[in-house]
Amino acid sequence: MSRTFPANFVWGAAAASYQIEGAAYADDKGLSTWDMFCKKPGMVWNGQSGEVACDHFARYREDVALMKQIGLGAYRLSISWPRVIPDGVGRVSERGLDFYDRLVDELLAAGIDPWVTLFHWDYPLSLYHRGGWLNRDTVE
Repeated sequence: MSRTFPANFVWGAAAASYQIEGAAYADDKGLSTWDMFCKKPGMVWNGQSGEVACDHFARYREDVALMKQIGLGAYRLSISWPRVIPDGVGRVSERGLDFYDRLVDELLAAGIDPWVTLFHWDYPLSLYHRGGWLNRDTVE
């Protein structure tokens, strides 16, 4: 039995900021719970971390070119909360926002729709120390 995808089906790829971006300490980025979790001995296989990851932060242009080459119509990216708001609340990092602005511009120029997830487990460490999601102020 042959199956086909609907005409409006969008082929895409997805990634989580911590798993792909790297640049864990670049451009004013705050620490995340993943940054600290990966430093705990025995918590992550072979002591690996997302400090460099796929280096998407530095290589996003090449990555988008590859996405275009294989014909993707969409890219679901997640925003690193501590990259945009280093302390979890308050001051916004213009350099953090600039990375996502450049990435989205690159995607659009390549004809790839950016689909953005605002939160994908990249939680600011400073908010974790204030009680994390159990602290009702987190929602604010």
